[in-house]
Order: sequence, then C-alpha cells, then structure tokens
Amino acid sequence: MPYKNKTNTAPRWLLPDADPQPAVVLDANGRLCDWNPALHALLAAGNAPDDLLPQNWTELVKAALEQQRAIDEVRVQTPDQRQWLWTLFPLDADHVLGRARDATDSLQTYQQAQVARRLYRLIIENTTDLISRHTPGGDFLDASPAAWALLGYWPEQLRGTAIQALLHPQEQDELMQRYAKALEQDGYLTVSYRIRHRDGHYLWFETASRAIRETYTGNVVEYISVSRDITERVRSEERSRRLQDELTHATRLAALGELASGIAHEINQPLAAIVNYASASQRYLTALQPQGEAGQRLTQGLERIAGHAQHAAEVIKRMRAFLRKGPRKAQRVSPAQLVEDAVQLCAWEAAQQQVDIIQQIPPQLPDVHVDPVLLQQVLLNLLRNAIEANRDLHPDRASQIHLRLDAEQRLVHLRVIDQGAGVSPEQLDSLFTPFYTSKPDGLGLGLSMSQSIIESFGGGLQASPAEQGGLCLHGWLPALPDLQEQTAEN
Repeated sequence: MPYKNKTNTAPRWLLPDADPQPAVVLDANGRLCDWNPALHALLAAGNAPDDLLPQNWTELVKAALEQQRAIDEVRVQTPDQRQWLWTLFPLDADHVLGRARDATDSLQTYQQAQVARRLYRLIIENTTDLISRHTPGGDFLDASPAAWALLGYWPEQLRGTAIQALLHPQEQDELMQRYAKALEQDGYLTVSYRIRHRDGHYLWFETASRAIRETYTGNVVEYISVSRDITERVRSEERSRRLQDELTHATRLAALGELASGIAHEINQPLAAIVNYASASQRYLTALQPQGEAGQRLTQGLERIAGHAQHAAEVIKRMRAFLRKGPRKAQRVSPAQLVEDAVQLCAWEAAQQQVDIIQQIPPQLPDVHVDPVLLQQVLLNLLRNAIEANRDLHPDRASQIHLRLDAEQRLVHLRVIDQGAGVSPEQLDSLFTPFYTSKPDGLGLGLSMSQSIIESFGGGLQASPAEQGGLCLHGWLPALPDLQEQTAEN
C-alpha cells in the first residue's frame, strides 16, 4: 500500500501525539484511516506500510472485529532488522486500533537467554558430577539428574531431604559444623566425606560448595555444590599406601634375610651339638640300664630332645631352600602320618592351654606328593593359630580343636576348626595377605607362607567361618593313585 500524507480533515479518532509507540487506525477492509506522529515519522523515513504492518493485517483486522477481542504480540521484522510487536484491538464494529512497540533489544536478550538456558541445561543434564542446591541448613532444594547414577535417587526424591540423613554417622556433626563455619566466613568449602547410596553402601564424595548471599544483608540464603564420586580414587590411594607399607616391610625383611643365613648357620651348630649330646646321653643311659619309671621318662625325654632338635634343623634347612626357590625334596607321604607327627609336636603347647585336639582321620587315605618337612610346618602353623584362638577366647577353661582328614574327588582335604572368636568379613578377606596380622607381635607371614607352600604342591588353602563359631582353615592337595592301581596302569 503506498504511503500518502493524511488529509486536513479532522480525524475521527484522537491518537495522542505524545505517544512514543507507533499507532494506526484501520477500517474493516484493512485501510489506514489514521496514525500518530510516531508512525508518521517511520513512514516519512522511507518505510512502507507493508514493511511496518503485519503481512496478514487484513485478516487480523477481520478476526479482531468478528471476535471482538485483542490480538497481541504479532511480530514484524522490518528491512533494517528491527523487531516490532503489534497489538490489534477493536475500537467499534468497523475499526481496529493497532499499536506497536520496538522489541528488538528485549527479543535479542530473550533469545540469548534461551540459548544460555539450553546450554546450561545440556551441561547439567549430561555431566557426570552431581550439581545440587541446598538451604543453609543442608536440605536439598534441587539436584541434577546425575543423582540417580551416583546415589540411586531421582532429583524429585532428594528435594526437601536433609543432607545429614545421607552422611556417615561418624562424620555428620563434624561435617555440618565445618560447612556452617566455612560458608559463613569464607563462602566456599571443598571437602571429602562418605555418603550413603540408596542401596545402603557408602561412597566417597568430593564436594566443592559455594555460598549464595542476599544482596543487601550478605546473609547466606543457599549454597551450590558440585560433587563427584572418588571411591575408586580413595581405594587406589589406600592400596598404594598399603603396598608402600608392605614394600617398606619387605625391605626390612630383605635386610633381615641377609642376616638370617648367618644366623641359621650359627643355629645349626648348637642344634647339632644338642643332637650329639642327647644321643651320647642315650648311649650312657642304655649302658647304665636304669630301672623304674624315672629311667623310662629320662629315656623318653632324651629321645624327644633329639627329635625336636633334628626337626628344627630340617625346618631351617627346608625353609631356606623354599624361600630361595631351591629344589624341592617332594616324595610320596601319608597325610595321616604327617598329621599325627604335627599333633605330637604341639601336644605339650596344647596341654598347657587346656586345648584338646580331636582327630577325625578315616582309614585308607590316599597318599600325597609333597615335601614332608614343609607340609608339616604348614600343619604346625594351622594348629598353633587354632590353639592361640582358643586360648584368647577361653583363657581359663578347656576347649577343643577339630582336625579332620578326608578324601573326595581325588583330593585330600584337611580342616582345622577352632573354637575361637572368629574374624570379621573384612579380616577374612585379608587373612592370607602378606604382612597382614591381627596379633600385636605377629609378622603376618604364617598363613600367607602356608598358602604358598600348599599351592606349590598343586593344592590350596582358604578360610571360612565355622558352623559353631570360630574359624575353619581348609586345605587340599592332589591325591596320588594307589600303588597297586599305578602298577596295574604301568
């Protein structure tokens, strides 16, 4: 529609000259009947009405008149990239007033805000860290969707929940006091702590929090936190510390091992002398032919002295060979005989602690192929551990240890069951870890070395809670075929 100046005839409607917003009066056919100075200035600047008014203004005028209602927020973009929003509303049955406002800046700000909002939402919804808002007292105001992956809760479930309810009981009070003090004074805090998953287990979290303050008073009105799961990092650091401790301990033991060779050599000499003196005493005693119970006990004592000294010498020799990965002296032996010998060696210690060793050994057990001295040392370790466990729980009364042997699926099984206090699940997982011990004066090598010895012969050793309390140490070794069967096969 071409623009023409208004006629000198008085307008039918009075449009305020001071109105800064462009305004126009249109008839029922969409023709311009009147306009104010603000629109006149735009038209005089070279803008055509078709550029300023909505493209479909004729239809919009008819709709406003027919429905007798205002049509709001109709957007128009002029050739100079300005954004105008028109509002059309009926004046009477045949005329409509149109009024526009320049919304270029506000629409650009709105579009930028929409882009930023989509960006922030994209970041929040896809980050693996938990972003949350809290009241100064710690209640959740909101949380990002990562709450489900990290804690097992949807954000809607966390809203209104106190953070204290998820903290580890040992850390609740101290952690909340630190938060209150740090956020009030410094405005930020980074802390590591344990938090409970919905399933009940605890995770390690590292959280960085920053306080949001009221503009005029400066009071903390809420705080925003970014939290991440550092459980694996904490476990890795713990493993590194444990390995470092073990390495330090191993270094000390390596230094001690250099001295052990000389010490073992020095020990072997007095052991050999003990055996010689005991043997000579036996010969003198035999020549004297003592009579009575005292003579028999003296003879028996000398035999035991010689036997124990010889056994100690063999143990030192074989253990040194084992640790140095020397050749093994494995042979076919009867497990029942080894068990009986081990029981006899620790019988005196068991009697002193009022511990009765109950042996359950069936006849006709198959043989095993092992180094008898090393396996006997394993049996002694297991029996002495059981005796100490019984002594700690029953210091003033009698107790029992059950030692069972049986064969199943071409394996010989050995079980040593004590009546001690048992161990916790955490301790059960660490029993065979080198240098781990629950004894104040222990080295933590007995069970780990026993397991290594049995595994070197093709067997295994494990621990489990006993049915009646206490601990069951279960070892097994491959069974050898019967000599007659082996001969028949050959």
